[in-house]
Amino acid sequence: MPKLEGFEFWRNTLKGARFVVAPMVDQSELAWRLLSRRHGAQLCYTPMLHAQVFVRDANYRKENLYCDVCPEDRPLIVQFCANDPEVFVQAALLAQDYCDAIDLNLGCPQMIAKRGHYGAFLQEEWKLLQKMIVLANEKLSVPITCKIRVFPEIGKTVKYAQLLEEAGCQLLTVHGRTKEQKGPLAGVASWEHIQAVRKAVNIPVFANGNIQYLSDVEQCIQKTGVQGVMSAEGNLHNPALFEGRNPVVWEMAEEYLEIVQQYPCPLSYVRAHLFKLWHHTLQVHQHLRDELAKVKTLEGLVAVNRELTLHCQEEIASLKEDEKPKGGLPFFHWICQPYVRPGPKEVCKENGTSGMEGSTRGKRALEDADDGNSDGLSKNKQKKKLRNPNKSFDPSLKPKYAKCDQCGNPKGNKCVFNLCRGCCKKRAFRETADCPGHGLLFKTKYEKSLSWKNGQSSLENIEVTAQKGEVEETILLQEAIDGVA
Repeated sequence: MPKLEGFEFWRNTLKGARFVVAPMVDQSELAWRLLSRRHGAQLCYTPMLHAQVFVRDANYRKENLYCDVCPEDRPLIVQFCANDPEVFVQAALLAQDYCDAIDLNLGCPQMIAKRGHYGAFLQEEWKLLQKMIVLANEKLSVPITCKIRVFPEIGKTVKYAQLLEEAGCQLLTVHGRTKEQKGPLAGVASWEHIQAVRKAVNIPVFANGNIQYLSDVEQCIQKTGVQGVMSAEGNLHNPALFEGRNPVVWEMAEEYLEIVQQYPCPLSYVRAHLFKLWHHTLQVHQHLRDELAKVKTLEGLVAVNRELTLHCQEEIASLKEDEKPKGGLPFFHWICQPYVRPGPKEVCKENGTSGMEGSTRGKRALEDADDGNSDGLSKNKQKKKLRNPNKSFDPSLKPKYAKCDQCGNPKGNKCVFNLCRGCCKKRAFRETADCPGHGLLFKTKYEKSLSWKNGQSSLENIEVTAQKGEVEETILLQEAIDGVA
């Protein structure tokens, strides 16, 4: 069948999807996608997959896609992060039979994306992106789509979108924030940027950003003219967002846990989902927050979920007339509702600091004041202390390591060159030397190879001499026989 493109692809393959669940690392797994589809989602993306790992690791493919085959889980788009056209296409070819389209992640703003050079940190490399999409569009049997973040300038964002369309992108998701807008600095997504992109391209566009309720979805479509709206954080806190409902948390949590039992996933995914769903309740019942963090089995998570449910039901039973939600929430804490991320000023207040001091994150004050006592330790250090009671975090007790003569890293205590392992390996190889301290035996191995070669040549000489002797004996014997004759 010919590959569908643009609006034909959106209408026929994606069934005109308007309500979309975003690709979320370790959070949009099969169980969560099925829950979201039951409550109004019409299209889902897989979590972001690493193209290079997907190509080389069969277990990674099996765990993240091949075992997740489910007839209910369509239409589905598989998202990859990549920065090499050949690797991206290889990964996409391995995935295309399990999905309806392949998405290139150009929107991840996290530090891991910066280190790996992918996501939003490719948005200035237009030639590379053009090459990746052109090649994918030629080789794949399914359409190629892209998810991007905007530039501060609307004009540059529009040119960026048009470039991707010309290269072969068949559907574009626009997150209305720049790559710098993340965490406490996230702010409000710009629907003006999204509207400008929608008017400038001739392919379907999905909007992403500012979606907390179904009314936001309708308002976004009306304002920007996009074909669909994608939700990430809003969906995690309320999987029934696209139904226009705000159910009690335990309804969604229990349904999700039932699906997990049928379609298992790593425990860390389940725990993270429960933390999101119960976010507001866990601010009230903080002892259960610690319990939720500690349990190491699915049964344990189910038990904590049940306990949270009972606490909430007891509160509901004791509610007074005209009692209103606390903490400035629109609903009581046991109801699925959005979480508004605090801005930098609010974070400063929470940490007990103000002004620029807050930008260095006041939470670190605990660790800075460390004197080795558990009273002043961070939670992470307290956990380490529990595992090893003799562990000390006193900086004065830390061993002082001698530095490598070349790079400044700690040198090997028994290194013959007074270098770290990396520098020692380079020098030992260059000089054909040994360093027993680092287990590097270049000289010994070279000498062994020489002795082996010399041994081989000696054997060859012996064989030649033996062969000559045999020939001479044969000639003498033949002469003797001739003489007798």
